[in-house]
Amino acid sequence: MLHLRLIVPAGRTDEVVHLLESTVGTAHLVVMPGVARDPAGDVVLCDVAREAGDDVISALRGLGIDKSGSITVENMDLTLSAHADKAEEEAPGEGADAVLWEELTEATHEESTFSVTYVAFLAVATMLAACGVMLDNAILIVGAMAVGPEFGPLAGISTALVQRAPRLVWRSLVALIGGFAVAMVLTAGFAWAMDALGQFTYAMIEAGRPNTSFIWKPDPLSFVVAFLAGIAGTLSLTSAKSGALIGVAISVTTVPAAANAAVAFSYSDYGQMWGSTAQLLANLGGIVAAGTLTLLVQKALWANHRRRRTGPVASPSGE
Repeated sequence: MLHLRLIVPAGRTDEVVHLLESTVGTAHLVVMPGVARDPAGDVVLCDVAREAGDDVISALRGLGIDKSGSITVENMDLTLSAHADKAEEEAPGEGADAVLWEELTEATHEESTFSVTYVAFLAVATMLAACGVMLDNAILIVGAMAVGPEFGPLAGISTALVQRAPRLVWRSLVALIGGFAVAMVLTAGFAWAMDALGQFTYAMIEAGRPNTSFIWKPDPLSFVVAFLAGIAGTLSLTSAKSGALIGVAISVTTVPAAANAAVAFSYSDYGQMWGSTAQLLANLGGIVAAGTLTLLVQKALWANHRRRRTGPVASPSGE
């Protein structure tokens, strides 16, 4: 279930209440007249089945409540209520299959910001991966994969393409390309510093490294793995099962490839550098392609399901 907290101009409360009462999948409607101060208005509380959430939010935005008041949505982990059970039974489809486009757009928007924190995480992850490739240590590679925050911008690109939101595409591309560029430059400098301290050597970068040599040797399977990981990552976002993102993070070779490219560049091994770059691009492309395709399929399947259950519905809008 989702919990809605609305601030509604007093003159539009009846209209909003009627909308909520007439929508399948809602329960626990509460109206508190005049309690909101900024913006001024009435507070309307309501619970709604996840599978009906996107329709409700779109309808409220259609009424302009997001501009004249506010719309706040929270996920509820536990609701013990016969009314809630009835609302979920009446709502079309399954909650796990429903996509809240507004929530997804907002989440990917926040995760696609080129911020100091984002760059710091990506740079640290890339430096950890540099240590991993130089030591041929798979544990360090896995740890670096888990730390890397790059799935946010990748998911942002996929979401923006499906929602036709060019500003989000641009924002995500800036975060992705800019973040990797800064992280790789810092990692190259890190490699030079470690070499000066005697911790990294040319012999280490040229060693066979059986545990990590796959990083600069991309093959068709690299794209396949990234594609499957992109599907899993997108499903974890749309179904609010964020725990699956950890598995996605440690299954793709993005951060390690960027790290190996930076270290190889610092030692003028351009063969490894270009091989690692190709691995990085294959993984990024596979994730974006899979994420976009997954969202398109989910959007089509869900729209078709609702059409069969409730008649034609409007497509959700994006920013």
